[in-house]
Amino acid sequence: MSDTASKVHGNEPENIQQPISSASVRGWNHIIWSSVQPVMVLGTMTLVAAMTSFDWMDPKLFAAIMIVIPVPAVIIAERIWTKRKDWILEPTEMIEDAFWLACGALLWVPLYSSYYQTPVSDGFKAVRDLAPLQITIAPTSFLGLLGGAMVILLLSSFIYYWLHRIQHESLFWWRIHATHHHITKMGCMRKDRTHPLEWATLLIGTPTALALLGANDEVMPVVGAYAIWTGVLNHSNLPIRTTPIYDWVFATAPQHHTHHSCVRRQADSNYGCRIILWDRLFGTYCSEEDVEKIGAGKCVPLSIKEQLALAFYSKDRLKGL
Repeated sequence: MSDTASKVHGNEPENIQQPISSASVRGWNHIIWSSVQPVMVLGTMTLVAAMTSFDWMDPKLFAAIMIVIPVPAVIIAERIWTKRKDWILEPTEMIEDAFWLACGALLWVPLYSSYYQTPVSDGFKAVRDLAPLQITIAPTSFLGLLGGAMVILLLSSFIYYWLHRIQHESLFWWRIHATHHHITKMGCMRKDRTHPLEWATLLIGTPTALALLGANDEVMPVVGAYAIWTGVLNHSNLPIRTTPIYDWVFATAPQHHTHHSCVRRQADSNYGCRIILWDRLFGTYCSEEDVEKIGAGKCVPLSIKEQLALAFYSKDRLKGL
C-alpha cells in the first residue's frame, strides 16, 4: 500500500514521529510556570519549619535559604527564562539595585529589628497588654509552626494592606512610597528599593502582629522564609503565571507587576504584596495581567539622590515627575 493510500485509510506508518503541537508546549509551560511560585515559597516555608521543629537548623544552610540564595538564583533565572526583554537590567542599573539591597540588608533591616526588637519589644508589649486578645502563638511542632506562620501572615498583611492603600490614596503618605514605584523595569533586585522613612511606617505590620499574637522566636524564620521568597519572585522578570487556588490567597508575580503599572487604575490595586486575600475582600483586586509600562508619573528613571529626596519635594514637583 502506498503512503498516500495508508493515510487515506488511517493506517499511517508507525515509524513516522508525530510533531508535538505548539498548543501542547504552551500548556506544559503554563503548568510549569504556574507551579514555580507556590513550590518555591511554600516549599521553603516547609523546609524551614522542618529544620526548626526537628533541630536541623544549620546556621549556614539557614542563611543560604533566607539570604544568600534567593536573589542570585533568580538573577540567573531571569537571564535564562526572561519574561520581557525590555526589563533586562543594564550593568549600571544592577549596581544601583545592589546599593538598595545593601542598604536594606546592612542598614535598614538591622536598625528596624533593633528598634522594634521583634517578636515582642518593650514598646509592643504595651500594645499586647492593652489588646483584648489573650493569645499566645508559640508553636514548636512542625505543623504548629506552619499554622502559626499563616496566622501571623494573615494578620500582619491586613495591617500592611491598609497602610499601603493609604499611601496610594494620600499624597502626603505617597511621598515616602513613591521611591518604590519610580522603577521602569521589574527585576528581583528591586524588591528593596524602599525609602528609609517607609521602613519605619509601612513595615510596622509584622511586629505589631507578632506582639498581638505573642509569637515566639521559633515561628519567625518560617514567616521570614515566606516574606523573602515572595518579595523576590513578585518583583522578578520571570514568566510566572497565576494559579486558580494559590493566587486567591497568596500574592503572585503577575498581580504585583500589575500593581507596578504606570496606569493609575492598575497601580491603585493589588496592595497585598504578600497576601492578596484582603484585596479580593475589600474590592481593590485587579486581575489584569497586561502591563504596558512600569513606573510612576512620566515613567522616567530617577537618580538615587532624587529617589531619596522624593519625600521632601513640593506637591507640584512631586506631581510633575
